[in-house]
Amino acid sequence: MAKRDYYEVLGLQKGASPDQIKSAFRKLAKQYHPDSNNGDVKAEAKFKEINEAYEVLKDEQKRAAYDQMGHAAFQQGMGGGGRGGPGFDYSSFSDVFDDLFGEMMGGRRSSGRGADLRYDLTIELEEAFTGKKAQIRVPTSVACEACKGSGAEPGTQPATCPTCRGNGRIRRAQGFFSVEQTCMTCQGSGRIIPNPCKTCGGKGAVRQEKTLAVTIPAGVDDGMKIRLSGNGEAGMRGAPAGDLYIFLHVAPHRFFQRDGMNIHCRVPIPMYTAALGGQIEVPSIEGKRLAVTIPAGTQSGRQIRLRGKGMTELQGHGRGDMHVELFVETPVNLTKRQIELLQEFDRAGVSEDGQDGGHHPESEGFFQRVKDFWNGLRD
Repeated sequence: MAKRDYYEVLGLQKGASPDQIKSAFRKLAKQYHPDSNNGDVKAEAKFKEINEAYEVLKDEQKRAAYDQMGHAAFQQGMGGGGRGGPGFDYSSFSDVFDDLFGEMMGGRRSSGRGADLRYDLTIELEEAFTGKKAQIRVPTSVACEACKGSGAEPGTQPATCPTCRGNGRIRRAQGFFSVEQTCMTCQGSGRIIPNPCKTCGGKGAVRQEKTLAVTIPAGVDDGMKIRLSGNGEAGMRGAPAGDLYIFLHVAPHRFFQRDGMNIHCRVPIPMYTAALGGQIEVPSIEGKRLAVTIPAGTQSGRQIRLRGKGMTELQGHGRGDMHVELFVETPVNLTKRQIELLQEFDRAGVSEDGQDGGHHPESEGFFQRVKDFWNGLRD
């Protein structure tokens, strides 16, 4: 079954403001939260769908990617996908009601789960076009080998937390609401360590630099993110690890400027080529030479579109276009003979009545407008 549009899920229009998005989510989250629906499976599914939509639309970068590419922006790990949708978890609900509950709800920040990490990776425009396999080194925490991540000294075992009886959470009634809070004794793990591991001090994790292989798909753009699930900080005492988010930065190119799937370049042409027409060669993003035909009488600012020579479509098979903007270069450091030839050319372009002769249509039109302007002032 196809996913519903995220704006439709929240009952919003595409141009909704952040406040409108948050307000719509508050209303729907209260209505469909599992605690308010006594195990209703449909309500739980609706709640997850609402959370998934909110996770995307509340984040400026995710929302921009979704507006441009729809649900395809979060497939195959892009944009924080996975686990029920783009970065879905119950923390969205708790983010909104944090002022009421005073503590995060849901699984991601309780039970000792490891922290998420950020890694900034700069790539070239050509690499964004073709895709790339890269290796990165990330300083992080990993499971302690001595205690196998349990936090207990080898030969001993963790014990059940006496405060929460192994649940990791404590439920308390606060007026109308029944609030679950992380157990402060065991920090949500449900266990305590009577004999902490001497290597990791009972944390179950040690600091280490980790080498990871990253596949960057063709067509990525500046600001996009890749999530490597489970490659963040190790969780406490065997709890799940966090995620690693790789923020992509595309370096400025010396020749091309990118605009979505299209690329632009500005190319100088000699005055005689602009006047007589001809052919030039320009480089393409894949490193090939492209022949561009210049029509006779070309003026500065003219753009020539080369279809299908732009950027690769993300997770697709198409390509954008390449736009070549031409500007006519005025010659400098002329020889005496060149000056004479230009003066001769100028004289040859004037008719017997002293008019331009139609060789410079833009100038002729401009100065006619100036003449009309002055005549208007005299009137």
